[in-house]
Amino acid sequence: MRMQTLGRTGLKVTQLGYGSMGLRGPRTWGVRVVSDGDADRFLNQVLDVGINFIDTAPDYGFAEERIGRALSKRRDEFYLATKCGCDPIQHDDQLEIRHTWTPEVITRNLEQSLKNLQTDYIDLMQFHGGDAKTLVQDGLIDLLKEFQQQGKIRYFGVSSSLPNLPGLIELNVFDTFQIPYSCLNRAHHDLITRAAATGAGIIIRGGIAHGGPDAEIQRDKLNAIWNEAGLDELLDEQMNRAELILRYTISHPHCDTTIVGTCNPDHLAENLQAVEKGPLPQPLYDEITARVKRAGQ
Repeated sequence: MRMQTLGRTGLKVTQLGYGSMGLRGPRTWGVRVVSDGDADRFLNQVLDVGINFIDTAPDYGFAEERIGRALSKRRDEFYLATKCGCDPIQHDDQLEIRHTWTPEVITRNLEQSLKNLQTDYIDLMQFHGGDAKTLVQDGLIDLLKEFQQQGKIRYFGVSSSLPNLPGLIELNVFDTFQIPYSCLNRAHHDLITRAAATGAGIIIRGGIAHGGPDAEIQRDKLNAIWNEAGLDELLDEQMNRAELILRYTISHPHCDTTIVGTCNPDHLAENLQAVEKGPLPQPLYDEITARVKRAGQ
């Protein structure tokens, strides 16, 4: 298993992490619904294959509860990252995602996450969005520092994207940044480098799910880029779409870990094999980049 150091946290994390959004359960969104039993078995399999970084959020339906139930007895085998600022509303048939930036919501998120995850501490608490001005003026960064001093969280970061990401990087206070990136979504390529220059660890989200016609939640714009760039022409019998996308993602020199969500054991095995092969050969990486740029990205 390829290991990386997650920035100034010093945590040794597997370059393939696990994103738990797929464990959200019924009455949320998407087309795949995983039973409690299957979720328990799959989460244990994630640890069994050696992955040691799991990302979740209160926004992900039942994901936190399922992680707590399945893995609390194996807490010393993995690093646990969740998020705050999450203020979702459960309607009769769907979860409405909402983010609210107040100390009350942040505190409630932490207390509920500790309970759901059946743990005494969170390795990494991340703001689930937000802008620099709000997080500073409303004292939310200071609040996470208080939680850190109390031992309830070890490190704190932010999950963000344009247009708020540059201002958050300039604060130079975050231990990690979680940023969307793939060969079909290169808008944050240089910002990842800027964030890493602060000493922060880099967590890539969307490193595979945000690109390609095989994604659970289809994004027509990204599929169009894939087709316009003619990336199928670069595949061979030894490499499928998922491998090309994932290995492109880890080719970024500052990708410490990329959180890939799946509930399919075969896909998990394929992702492991892809990451173990390492970054793409430079000529192939350059050709993909050139094609995607010509397609308008």
